[in-house]
Amino acid sequence: MAPNIKSAYLSAEGYEFQLEQELQGIIGRHGQLFLTDCPLQKVFWAQNVWHNPAIHAIDSINHAARTLKGVQRNWCCYAVDLHRRSTLIQEKLRHVSGKPLSFPSDLPKASLGSWTLLDKDTMLAASDCSSPFFNGEVLFEEDKTGPPNRAYLKLWEGFTLMERHPQDGEYCIDAGGSPGGWAWTVAKLGAKVLSIDRTPLDDTVMNLSNVEFKKGNAFNLKPEDHDCVDWLLSDVVCYPEKLLEWVKHWVESGVARHMIATLKFQGGADYSIANKFAAIPGSCVQHLYHNKHELTWMWKKESK
Repeated sequence: MAPNIKSAYLSAEGYEFQLEQELQGIIGRHGQLFLTDCPLQKVFWAQNVWHNPAIHAIDSINHAARTLKGVQRNWCCYAVDLHRRSTLIQEKLRHVSGKPLSFPSDLPKASLGSWTLLDKDTMLAASDCSSPFFNGEVLFEEDKTGPPNRAYLKLWEGFTLMERHPQDGEYCIDAGGSPGGWAWTVAKLGAKVLSIDRTPLDDTVMNLSNVEFKKGNAFNLKPEDHDCVDWLLSDVVCYPEKLLEWVKHWVESGVARHMIATLKFQGGADYSIANKFAAIPGSCVQHLYHNKHELTWMWKKESK
């Protein structure tokens, strides 16, 4: 194994190709973990980034555990093979709870490192990672009865990563909302929701007192028609180029305070459009754990 690993990137399962296309200087791959000889790179499809990976020769399970404890307290294992050996090492480390979050919840504050066995006697470990969650997997205590679909999970994840969410009485617009997973999420937080789609919402969402539905094309919605929108949310199925044009109009208007939008891709898509979303001041673009073949754009209005 090459000793000059400078950064490593863990892909979401099934999206290894997208991450591989983004990365420069790949010198190895360990399951979903890509190893590079380049300094940190800005990528969108990584579920977790290992900032400072270091190779350690180990001669026993106890030696591996002592090595990790000598670096820091909290560790998460990414096991590709050698599962039994990996488990025995992890069991000797400080227990870190990986139980699902109850939304809304704060981000974990403790630093969480990641490690893996490259072979029986070689360990790769990074004390500094981009995600505070085990292998970047943001798990929640799910609501299996309230929302009409599972789309609410990616909105929960977006709010959690932004460390803010709609508050009681705030005004939100839900573009492309049917069947209503996002409208349900916002309404349950106490905010007022205007949901726009060509297809009606599920009755359970439509009947919520703080949800208003309008049938139509969400892209016909103009910022000039509103004084202030606390949250503009879009899960519209459309080409990312069209979405970019629409959100830039909202950004330039100054009407919206926060935005979250899903960039949906089809087939052999050109993913470079993500750079244009990321270039908007106040933006973050990434593949959420609950995303599929899509990225999520999160934006906050910058203070002047």
